[in-house]
Amino acid sequence: MGSGGVGGTHAWWFDSGRVCLDLLATRARGEELLGRPVRLGEWLAGSGLVPAGTRLRGVDDEWVLRFRQLRECVRELFGGGRGSDAALEQINALAAVAPPAPRAVRAADGSLVCVLAAEPRCEQLLAAVARDAVGLLTDPAARAALRRCEGDNCARLYLDTSRGHRRRWCSSEVCGNRERVARHRRRAAVAAQA
Repeated sequence: MGSGGVGGTHAWWFDSGRVCLDLLATRARGEELLGRPVRLGEWLAGSGLVPAGTRLRGVDDEWVLRFRQLRECVRELFGGGRGSDAALEQINALAAVAPPAPRAVRAADGSLVCVLAAEPRCEQLLAAVARDAVGLLTDPAARAALRRCEGDNCARLYLDTSRGHRRRWCSSEVCGNRERVARHRRRAAVAAQA
């Protein structure tokens, strides 16, 4: 489920079930959450695109711009309409690049941990997200589980993999909790008037 982000004033939540949908959540209610390279670096680590501790020295404003552009292509394709052919071609072009190569190495305690073979390049990380988007676009069962959050002022998309497919919110801890608090306040107000 969700996990809070590192540093900054905003926590990252990775509850959508797909990294391409998590990228959409980096712009919420008109607020740009990928405003600086450090925020993108935090998101990349939190999303699992890079293993914890991966050096990301190359992250700069150009990376931020390119991830925002990818996000808008994903938004266009999953926004409810068919999406443009230009957005689809951009996703396909990005997906054609090989993502970062993982390696299993021994940690100090002897356990195996995942690292990347080399410091990832922007195109490789964009490719990983674009490939996830292609996978979701072309998987009818996953697309059938795609939902929009029912929370007030929230339009996040997520995959409903819950038992019975009854999940209503992008995050039970965030939007679900807000709804439960609002419902409690409404009941309390009605009880106070009686």
